[in-house]
Amino acid sequence: MKKFPGKTLAGKVVSVHSGNNQDLSKEARESLSAEIGGFAGDKHQGFIRKAWEGEWEPADTLRRNERQWSGVSVEELAFISEHLALSEPLAPETLGANLCVEGIPEFSLLPKGSKLVFPSGAVLLVEECNPPCVEMGAQIVTKHSTHSGEPLTPAVWVQLAAGRRGVIGVVDVPGTIKPGDEVEVRVYQQPAIAML
Repeated sequence: MKKFPGKTLAGKVVSVHSGNNQDLSKEARESLSAEIGGFAGDKHQGFIRKAWEGEWEPADTLRRNERQWSGVSVEELAFISEHLALSEPLAPETLGANLCVEGIPEFSLLPKGSKLVFPSGAVLLVEECNPPCVEMGAQIVTKHSTHSGEPLTPAVWVQLAAGRRGVIGVVDVPGTIKPGDEVEVRVYQQPAIAML
């Protein structure tokens, strides 16, 4: 992947969040306990979830939970905030992110299979990018305004956040994650396979 020519990247945890709110927002925490199955007490913790409308499976089908956690980067939040011309920057907890990191500007482009490794030994595995949805856009519209006073629309959020909404994944190795932690990102590399 040209965006990540090296095999490892270094970043830092800025903040961690969890919660079980109806609007998908989270609260800032002093630390998170990553368990096999997700972050303790978080809305997205668990091994299974119900499929949503629009997925390959019919809505409400029980399926593997590939989104036990979600993460965003400071750099991508700043880009979205600037291009939406928001009077206040987007906060990771508003977007329902469990983890906010800095130092990895193109965080959302991490390929499936990449690993985030923390000092405690915790390892988070990336499953896929987190696509922006209209429902989250509706939440942002109610909580934010623009510098100019021009109204925001969920559609504009979806357009600008596409490819910059962060990533989702599962807990690979349990441990504790806290603000200030260094994070080593082991970028997944497609193995070279010799065809006979």
